[in-house]
Formats: sequence, C-alpha cells, structure tokens
Amino acid sequence: MLTLAEKVLFVLATLASLYYTYRGAKRIVGHIASGQGKVTWSFIWKRIGELIVKVGLFQPVFRFRFWPSLMHGLIGWGFLSFLLINLADLIYAYTGWKLLDHAGLFGDIYRLIADVANVAILVGILYMIVRRFLLRPATLSTRGTTLLHPKARFGILRDSAIVATFIFMHNSMRLLGESFYIALQGHADPWQPTISAAARLWSGMSEGALIAGEHIAFWLSIGAVVAFLPYFPYSKHIHLFFAPINFALKPERKSIGQLSYINLDDQTIEQFGAAKMKDLGWEQIMDSYACIMCFRCQEVCPAYNTGKLLSPAALEINKRYHLNGGGATDVELKELISDEAVWACTSCGACVDICPVGNEPMRDILDIRRNLSMMESAFPKQLESAFKGMERNMNPWNVSQADRMNWAQGQNVPTIEQNPDPDILWWVGCAPATDVRAQKTAQAFAKILNAAGINFAVLGKNEQCTGDSARRAGREDIFFGLASANVEILNEVKPKRIVTTCPHCLHTIKNEYPAFGGNYEVIHHTQLINELVGSGKVRLDISKELVSVTFHDPCYLGRHNQEFNAARSTLTATGSLTIEMPRHGAKSFCCGAGGAQMWKEEEAGSDRVNEARFAEAKKTGADVLAVGCPFCLTMMNDASKADGDSMKVKDVAEIVAEKMM
Repeated sequence: MLTLAEKVLFVLATLASLYYTYRGAKRIVGHIASGQGKVTWSFIWKRIGELIVKVGLFQPVFRFRFWPSLMHGLIGWGFLSFLLINLADLIYAYTGWKLLDHAGLFGDIYRLIADVANVAILVGILYMIVRRFLLRPATLSTRGTTLLHPKARFGILRDSAIVATFIFMHNSMRLLGESFYIALQGHADPWQPTISAAARLWSGMSEGALIAGEHIAFWLSIGAVVAFLPYFPYSKHIHLFFAPINFALKPERKSIGQLSYINLDDQTIEQFGAAKMKDLGWEQIMDSYACIMCFRCQEVCPAYNTGKLLSPAALEINKRYHLNGGGATDVELKELISDEAVWACTSCGACVDICPVGNEPMRDILDIRRNLSMMESAFPKQLESAFKGMERNMNPWNVSQADRMNWAQGQNVPTIEQNPDPDILWWVGCAPATDVRAQKTAQAFAKILNAAGINFAVLGKNEQCTGDSARRAGREDIFFGLASANVEILNEVKPKRIVTTCPHCLHTIKNEYPAFGGNYEVIHHTQLINELVGSGKVRLDISKELVSVTFHDPCYLGRHNQEFNAARSTLTATGSLTIEMPRHGAKSFCCGAGGAQMWKEEEAGSDRVNEARFAEAKKTGADVLAVGCPFCLTMMNDASKADGDSMKVKDVAEIVAEKMM
C-alpha cells in the first residue's frame, strides 16, 4: 500500500503522462483524418465475431513463423489478462485491498492466471530479445538497396529495445512485488507457484525491507507503464490499438484486390490516384500506425524475393517514420517509395494476405500508379502497346475484333446471337481468344463443355478485354470505358451464370463490375469442370498414362478470390498424382505476370519471378505443372523453355480433355 506522498506523486505523474499521451494521440488522429474517405462505424457490429477471433486468438499472426508467433501470442495473451491484473494492483496500492484474493475458487483461478501470464510474458519477451538482438535474422530487416527512411534502420532496433525493456521491467517487477507481498504474509500461495517460489528467497528479510521492496517494485512495474505511455503513440507498440481498428473499420471489399470506383463521368475530379500521402485513404494512412514492422509482407513479396527494389514493409515504415519525425501528410509519395519499386509490384496480394494487422500496401502502390499514369503519363513505355491495343481493338494483344473467334474454327462454340438463352455464358478472355498457346486452353474447354452437353454461348466479337491490366497499370480511363461497355452488353444478355477462363476476368467481372451496375454469378472454368466431373457429365479414363502433377495457384483465383480446391479435386479425379509445392494455396508464389507485368519488361533484380516459381515447381519432381490462368500458362511456359522444356506446362482444362473417354 502506498504512502500518502506516493499516492499524490503517482497521480501527478499519471496526469502528466496522460497529457503527453493525449498530444501524441491527437497528432495521429489528425494525420489519419487528413486522408480520403469517411469512416463507416457500423462495420464494427458486422465484424464483431471476426474481430474477437483475430484479436483474441491472434489468428492472423499464426499463419507464418510459428515459434515467433507463439511467443508473440504468449506476450499478447498475457497482456490481455494484465488489463485486469494492473487494475487490481492499483486498487491494492491505494486501498490495501487485494482484488479477488478472497473470492473463493474464482479468486484462486484469477491469481493462477496472473502468475502464469506473468511467466508467459517474460518467456515470450526474452525469446524476442534473443531473436531480435542476438540471432538477428535477415527477415527482420531489408536490403541496403531498399529505400528506407534514414532513421528507420537504427530506429527500429531502438524502438524494439525500448519496448522490450518496458515489458521486461513491468513484468519482472510485478513478479517481485507480489513475491514481497507473499513473503510478508508468511506463507506460500499454491495458486501462485512462481511468485511463491520467488518469495522463499526473501525468508530472512525484515518486514521493513520487504515493505520497501514492495514499494520499489510497484514504482518500477506500474511506474514503467506511466513512463511508457507518452512514448506509446510513437512506438510500434501502437499496433495494439490500431490493429483492432484496422480489422473493425477497413472499408468493405469483395476481395483483397478490389480497387475503389472512380466515376470518370464526374468532370469535377482534379486528382487521380495518390501523389501525396494525404491523397491516400484514411485507412491507408492508418496502416502506417498499425504496422508492427515484422517484415512478413516483404518476406512473401515476389518482387523483393527476386531482388527488386520493392519492399511493401519499407513503404509502411517510411510513412510512419516520416509522420513520427514531424512530417505532414502533404509529403510526395516519391520520397517514400521509388517509381521503380512501384512498377515492380505484380499486384499478387501476398502482402495484404499475410499481414497480421490487416495492412494493404499493395493498395497504396496501385493508387500511386493511378497518379503516375493518369496525371504524369509516367508509366513504362512498354505498356503503350497494350494500352493502344485496349483502346483501339479492345484487347492488349491488339488483335482485330474481327479475328476474335478464329480460335473456335472447327469447334462447336455458339455465339450469343446463335444461342440467345444459354445456361452458361462463357467469357473466353483476351488471351484464350488471341494468344496461340492460350487458345489450346479455350479449345480444350470447349471440348469439355460439348462432351458434357452444356447449353452455353460466348459473346464472340462483342467480347472485349475486361480492363484488368489497364486498371492495375493505373489507366483508370481505359478501364472505365471497357468496364462500362462490357456491363452494358452483359446487362442486355442477362446471363444466368458466367464462367471465365481467366482469373483476372473472374476477379474483374465478379468484384469490380458491381460498381458499374453489373451484378452476376461468376465462376472459374476449373470450378465448372470440377462440377461436371463430379456429377458424371464428364467421364474420365483414369487408366491412361499416370502422371504426377503439381498445381500452381493463380494469385487472382486463390488469394484474391479464395478458390483453391476445384482444380486440385479435378486433377485428382483424372488419376494424376498431385504433389504440392512448398508455397501453395493462399501462400502461393506469383508467376510474375499480374499487375500489368505481362506487358512490360520485368524490373531489374537477381532473378525473374517466373523462373523462381518454375524452379520451385521443378523441385517437386512432378511431370506436369498445371495452371488455371492464361497469364500463368505463358509465364511458366516461358520459364520451361528457358530451362530446356524440362517440365510440361498445361492448363487444367487441357489435362481433363486429354483424359476424357
């Protein structure tokens, strides 16, 4: 129990601490409020269940780096329980009353949890200290070539040291303080085994020394909290506050890759994309405060993994350090990420998917591209051909619309004019319609549909590019024109169900066309094939040559649209031996073509993304690399040729067509 002088001193120290903490928090709120858009508070109630799971169980953390995640969990769960424990310690310090000490079994369990939580936090923080400062894995930093705020390299270590010191001081002193209290009682508490063990060390101390020790421990434990609070808004520890807000208030998206709608018919728009930090959404500015600087996003980034300048982690860290250093949100984003890094992004979504606090660095990059392309015309020159193709001939290959159905010669592929009431509208896509290699996928799928007796049709010469590549390259004007025209056609056709041969078409029609008034049921061709095989409409001869297959998850089918099983189920049904690559499912590695990379030279690096992915597939020993995307087909096929055609690359539709009876 504190003396009167101590009580007064503690209150004064707390008030001063809260004042400076308030100033720091007010600064953060001002920065976030300077961003674009408005907060929708009603999302909290819609997401309450998900929020409890993510925050209470730290579920996003455990998707990667198991042992560090477990230690982080010990610290996090311990601190959740310490919200009550610290309150109880304050009540005791001011009143001499031990909360729940005499509340029967409930009080016993409370004291046991307090004991275990204290030890868990200490074990967790000691592990983190050893890992951060002694082992120092490369995954907790970035390459010297990465654009990083000049104060960040040392600042991250300093911040980690301050946070670790605070946690260790707070919890070790709390343990000692309780042990002095137990020693004063003259008997051990079986419900506090660790604290009771420590209390035995003080068996020979006088009562006065024990009381003094208890007071000192209080000031070093609870006092550490008071001292740390003003620093809290500047530290990475602020993620404790902003991670839950991120999960609760982020704008609703149909997928992690859905971009915000821009109405180009609105003549009052003066700024496209983000040139300055304040041009970003409020939630994108908040991302910098939610960032825990764990570099998980960097570790899964295909651009960074192949030696490019891009580090999604560095972008968030640069935003934070700029703001913490007194900078304003009118800073040019060019100071925080280079143009070369911006154009290295494949928009694969791996950074968004893996982030344990819900950050979306990919979204910042694509908004920056919008500004570079629309406001500055500062895009890679290789993209000009694709842009012109989409503007003039409605496809990036620049093939005449009159030739759009050439791939179907000799095939039974009815157009919507020939079959105006189909059960399935097949959106063929630009690549399967115009690219020589991808046409084999379209032909195989047509063979499957006809064998199954499906009532289907295609738009034929009326089908245009969905605009995915234009949008990911920042050319919102081209995308707007294509999307508006496509939605108008589709709304006239009123399709019962749309099937696409390309995940990029799937994503765009399903997730981005609703903003243009186009709401449809859209599935991928591997999903439909799986339905047909499962229902027996497509019969397979599994007695044919047995091959081993590894499936490459397309980013826009898997991570962006959460479809992982249909292709695998179908491949198994063909009698193929399926082998998984180390990175598969939601953690699949990109082929390197997304984000308009298909139409430009890859940024300089130590390796090419497609070759890195193909090498991973080859290591499985499989005979065939199966894909479900025409972009992936091209990229993996190119890598196979560079490797001497050592592994066959086929679309799932081709494999099924070969096995049909």
